[in-house]
Amino acid sequence: MTSDVARDLAPTGVLRASINLGNPVLAQGTPDEPRGVTVDIAREIGARLGLPVELVCFDAARKSFEALTSDVADICFMAVEPARADEVAFTAPYVVIEGVFAVPVDSPVTTPADVDRPGVRIGVKQGSAYDLYLTRTIEHATLVRGEDGVQAFLDEGLDVAAGIRQPMTAFVEAHPQTRLVPERFMQIQQAVGTTKGRRRETVAWLSGVVEELKAGGFVAEALERSGRGDVTVAPPA
Repeated sequence: MTSDVARDLAPTGVLRASINLGNPVLAQGTPDEPRGVTVDIAREIGARLGLPVELVCFDAARKSFEALTSDVADICFMAVEPARADEVAFTAPYVVIEGVFAVPVDSPVTTPADVDRPGVRIGVKQGSAYDLYLTRTIEHATLVRGEDGVQAFLDEGLDVAAGIRQPMTAFVEAHPQTRLVPERFMQIQQAVGTTKGRRRETVAWLSGVVEELKAGGFVAEALERSGRGDVTVAPPA
């Protein structure tokens, strides 16, 4: 069974895993020495298949997605989003993280519902899970996309910055002129993905491995090792 999966998932004989270093919850370090929960999961999948693993690192989710869809990578680690579902077969999530807003300290915004108003400009990282989500759901505010949404928020004097709770919390701690809106505006389900062209048995095998890694404590331990013990392991599928 695993030999069939290996041939289908990694036809080059090497499991190429797309790693997004732009999400510090999932991966840290450098392209030469990445670490984190996604790196650990990629290596565990490779070990179970008896395959060497090549970690292909990027600084943004959209680049990681493009690597998968252009056959530069065999698996990826990204948020489950409708905009990606036509091209990516996802497992159930392995971790759940939160999208939150930061605002200037004197902003009238106190809840996520206050953000979607005419004239409000929101800085987002282009192609991120929260960019895709806000693109679908925002009706009145304006999204300002950049290589780094928080930097766009600072550089352009925007009203709101969107991001992931852990790095956004660190951002407001380093910038006392800003504050966090405590309530999340979205829940981000991070899953393992591969291309839709894989055999159903291959995707089912991947999904089974993810469930085992969650249930057996592997994911929680990997998060703890990388200093992300505050991240929630996703519930069983």
